[in-house]
Amino acid sequence: MKREGTATRALWHLVSALGAAVFLAPLFFTVSMSLRPIDRPYPTRLELLPAQATLDNFGRALRDGNLLAYGANSLLVVAVAIPLTLLVASWAGLAIAHARPREQRALTAFALVALLVPQGLIWLPRFLLVKWLGLMDTPLALILPAFMGTSALFTLMFTWAFRRLPEGLLDAAALDGADALRVWWSVAMPVVGPTILAVTALCFISYWGDYIDPLLYLKTPARYTLPVGLSILQQADRTRWSIVMAGAALYALPPLAVFLAAQRFFLSSRRTLWLG
Repeated sequence: MKREGTATRALWHLVSALGAAVFLAPLFFTVSMSLRPIDRPYPTRLELLPAQATLDNFGRALRDGNLLAYGANSLLVVAVAIPLTLLVASWAGLAIAHARPREQRALTAFALVALLVPQGLIWLPRFLLVKWLGLMDTPLALILPAFMGTSALFTLMFTWAFRRLPEGLLDAAALDGADALRVWWSVAMPVVGPTILAVTALCFISYWGDYIDPLLYLKTPARYTLPVGLSILQQADRTRWSIVMAGAALYALPPLAVFLAAQRFFLSSRRTLWLG
């Protein structure tokens, strides 16, 4: 039995290492290509690190692609969307978690069904809503989903996290005279820290990597976000892939840093979600 358990763990580690290699290989070769001087021919074989590696391409990408301005626009959207998402999703999650059993099952089922709706089906209704609200060509058009919790997944994550709270904890706080906001802020939220960090990381990646919404709602180039700016850089420098790859590496750095920083809490929250 012990030998079988050791073999199973070894196989699991091998599969995990292969999976990690598959996902990390594109990032590695992006960085490798970004270090290649633009006046050198492209390699004809596998090259881990280019000869005469240089960081000049990163400066060219920032300058020629105006990536700093586009990055500032993306940071603005992220800085507003994340707190709004945490606020709305946690409120909804707490309400569902402590609703009566019948309402709780119905609301949870509704959230699960919402996760199954393809994004393409809501682009037209959301476009018409943004146009009706007069938010076209403004950052608020990109932030609008945060007013609804961004994704039903985030509401479900908070729901399952709050369901693990002791039954009498919130009731005791209410008996002590705490109102609903006080119970939410002082009692419920401090207990679900891993879920907060996991939702923050996923929300950051969602808004940082959003490419479709800026194309749909923004018309002024100065308001474009970083994914659109990177696409513009790619079209302008089709023959200088080292500069394009440098821009792609800069674009991937913030979400990678956020995910690595919150990885332990993300895994903890995922176990909470699946275990209920």
